[in-house]
Amino acid sequence: MDNQSFGEAEQVIEHLMKLHPKGFDLSLDRIRVLLEKLGNPHLKLPPVIHIAGTNGKGSTTAFCRALLEASGLSVHVHSSPHLVHWHERFRIGGPGGTSSYVDDMLLAETLRKVEAANGGAKATVFELLTAATFVLFAEIPADAVILEVGLGGRFDATNIIEKPMVSVVMPISLDHQAYLGDRVELIAAEKAGIMKPGIPVVIGQQEFEAAEEVLIATADRLGCPLHVYGQDFSAHEEHGRMVYQDGDGLMDLPLPILPGRHQYANAAAAIAAVKAGGFPIDEKAAEIAMRSVFWPARLQRLHEGKLFDLAPEGSEVWLDGGHNPGAGEVIAEALANFEERDPRPLYLIIGMINTKDPFGYFEHFAGLAHYVYCAPIRGTEAFIDPVALASSAADAGLSAEPVSAITEALEAIQLRARKDDRAPRIMIGGSLYFAGNALAENGTPPL
Repeated sequence: MDNQSFGEAEQVIEHLMKLHPKGFDLSLDRIRVLLEKLGNPHLKLPPVIHIAGTNGKGSTTAFCRALLEASGLSVHVHSSPHLVHWHERFRIGGPGGTSSYVDDMLLAETLRKVEAANGGAKATVFELLTAATFVLFAEIPADAVILEVGLGGRFDATNIIEKPMVSVVMPISLDHQAYLGDRVELIAAEKAGIMKPGIPVVIGQQEFEAAEEVLIATADRLGCPLHVYGQDFSAHEEHGRMVYQDGDGLMDLPLPILPGRHQYANAAAAIAAVKAGGFPIDEKAAEIAMRSVFWPARLQRLHEGKLFDLAPEGSEVWLDGGHNPGAGEVIAEALANFEERDPRPLYLIIGMINTKDPFGYFEHFAGLAHYVYCAPIRGTEAFIDPVALASSAADAGLSAEPVSAITEALEAIQLRARKDDRAPRIMIGGSLYFAGNALAENGTPPL
């Protein structure tokens, strides 16, 4: 679709943003009242896979969709935030395992319906959008819904769901501390809030033992059938293939086309979730899914576009929206693996939101990144000033400087690359909002 096809709904959302707060006000009371006025659409959904986590929940959502669609099922998907267009948050399932972003006029009509039902009551924009999600997904038939949590879990607006088919909690690390707490145990407790009594739970690979202990204890207390990465299921690379293993046996699958070894664990969690939720899955569908899965701005390689054309000839240009220390670690690991196979000077172009930990992100790139350019994020005032961001990169042992835009950084890399023996590897990232800026400027928004 072109930008014109997204105009009507985005005008409605802009109107809502002027009337309602943009941030998070963690509570289920307001959305419960609103959904009652709308006829409780959240109680009329197809079977739900509910996914929380600090990192990896978006990729796991994409893997779940790919698995179900490869089995020929119709799947609705809710994800957030969007990269370029609000419509990305609403993927509507179609026949034969197809899906597409919601039609613009349908989304606009649904949002107006939600606004009318709300009647001017206090609500956040995210709550209104979540209510629209439930209305859309309840009214349009499908075989399954994949519901990605927006923030936290316990008080996230999506957690109004009472009986999902399966609850999934992906890796937990420090992020959104102002809302969720300043220790991984506290954050884990918030995300464990999506678990429901007796409902199967899948716990993805966890970096912190303390977080995993909280998740397991919560699931045990609620009597949830439990599937834990590394105990009940796992995945590893063997002879250029991915081997998935659980209590039912092995699946010998292609490596996921999403780059990075961390995606093996995300793929494994998705397979475990689909199986735990009672959805049909076989090795043939899983093989198709590993080859077809796509999730924009998660180590997405750009092959064309306006920004790509500004990079030195022969460059690799990558995009990733990871924005916290945990994400920095897996991105740096993936780029280090690229370096082993194909050594190139690595340049980072980074923009970050001012609620993030830039030092914790940058420290994983010490000794790996050749140079860092720090830029502002368009469309928000809540970004870290590029001068301060460059200072954080320097504190982490990186050579860095501020720039005014991604284009300025690419022009600077052009000059530096003339001294390099090989065409560079460029990674644009540090924020999903910044990644969205890049996709928009590049002329390659998600489809």
